[in-house]
Amino acid sequence: MEHGESNITIVDENGNEQLCEVLFTFNSEEFKKSYVLYYPISSDTDDEEIEIHASSFTPSEDNQDGELQPIETEEEWDMIEEMLNTYLDEEEDKD
Repeated sequence: MEHGESNITIVDENGNEQLCEVLFTFNSEEFKKSYVLYYPISSDTDDEEIEIHASSFTPSEDNQDGELQPIETEEEWDMIEEMLNTYLDEEEDKD
């Protein structure tokens, strides 16, 4: 996964690849990690609620992003939820 890309391919636990759209990425000083929020791109998202996923990643030295890691702590989830709510509020304000 690279910074600035709007699509990423996620491999689920069954080994299926899924193309996802990146919502946004951000860095956390507190947890010393970067986070990406994304949702699956599928042809039938018109009428259903999109499910937003989040993962952490650690950018490597040459600015290539590392592997996506699952989010493990309640504190991280709380922070991500807060960032997401802020992001969604700002998006609504643009309309």
